[in-house]
Formats: sequence, structure tokens, C-alpha cells
Amino acid sequence: MTPLKILPHVFDEDRRLVFLRLLGTQSDYALPHIALRDALALVGHGVSLDKVKTDAAWLEEQGLITTTRPGPGLEVYKLTPRGKDVAEGRVVTPGVKQPEPGLDV
Repeated sequence: MTPLKILPHVFDEDRRLVFLRLLGTQSDYALPHIALRDALALVGHGVSLDKVKTDAAWLEEQGLITTTRPGPGLEVYKLTPRGKDVAEGRVVTPGVKQPEPGLDV
């Protein structure tokens, strides 16, 4: 695989790690989708709401987050215990970057 073909995978894996770590910064381990999109942009992952929702669906399939829909057009993502383990580097999940030692969101 050429470097240009690998690059999107690198970004996807890093963004998914940051997604989990951002949830981990909250006292209830949860964020609404719009706040998460804005937080991702602040740390260098400016993506659409569609991309946030796609990542959320993938992370939910892996058992790393749960999604609730408390109202029309609102999604809230919550970190699972397994997702917290992945975000903190205790568990490795293919498709999510392993955190670097000593680096925070």
C-alpha cells in the first residue's frame, strides 16, 4: 500500500482515539454529537457531522461507546468501560490508534 493510500487510515484511527479520549474527559463520559464535532475540530480533526456519526456507529459496533437519542436530531455518545480501556491504552482495538505514552488529548 502506498503512503497516500495509508494516510486516510492513519487519520481515521487517530480520530477514533481522540473521539474516545474526549468522551473520557467528561464527568459522565458523554457528549452530544455537535459538541464532539466541535471538540474534534479544536484538536485538528475538523470533520462533518456525518463523519462523526459514521465513526460513532463504528465505535458502537466495537462496543466502545453507546448512543442515545434523547430528542429529534440529537445524539449523545457515551464511553463504555471497554472504550475507556482502549482510550487509556489498556486494550488494543484494530481501527483505533494506540495512545502514545504520556500524551493527552
